[in-house]
Amino acid sequence: MVAPQTLVTRFFQLVNQRQFAEAERELQRIKHKMQNNEWNRGYYIALFGIMLSTKTNNDQYLFLQKFNKNDVKTLKAYRKSFLKQVNSRLNADYDRGFFSAWADYTRILLKTLSKVKPQIKPKLQRKQEITIRDELSRKERQTDIFQFLATTQQRVKENPKNNP
Repeated sequence: MVAPQTLVTRFFQLVNQRQFAEAERELQRIKHKMQNNEWNRGYYIALFGIMLSTKTNNDQYLFLQKFNKNDVKTLKAYRKSFLKQVNSRLNADYDRGFFSAWADYTRILLKTLSKVKPQIKPKLQRKQEITIRDELSRKERQTDIFQFLATTQQRVKENPKNNP
């Protein structure tokens, strides 16, 4: 039996939020729900590795430290690569389970990014509105300056003694 997706999703969310104590409890629940076979063992080891590498945030050789979790294009490429390994008949069951966990992790990361993006768009829209407002006020200031210069030039023409 494969681990329930709700438990796995919850585990990944806890790891991303860096709530490791609760993530470890969730990992134990996942382990108890799994049957004892090679695929599940590879899956569990990958989950444990994801949590451990996120917890030890300072190793330069860790895979998680090398990729940007906010880059959708890169995450999709990694997910495609992991799924290719899962579907490869050359890999053993342990390896398929291992890469399946990584594919699930990238899937969850992509889902969380798609939920976060709508919150970012209004900020960008506000920035564009502010930029447009600033542009309009700049044009108004330029118009005011040109009007001032025009009136000054007219005064100078009328009375050359008042030339500033």
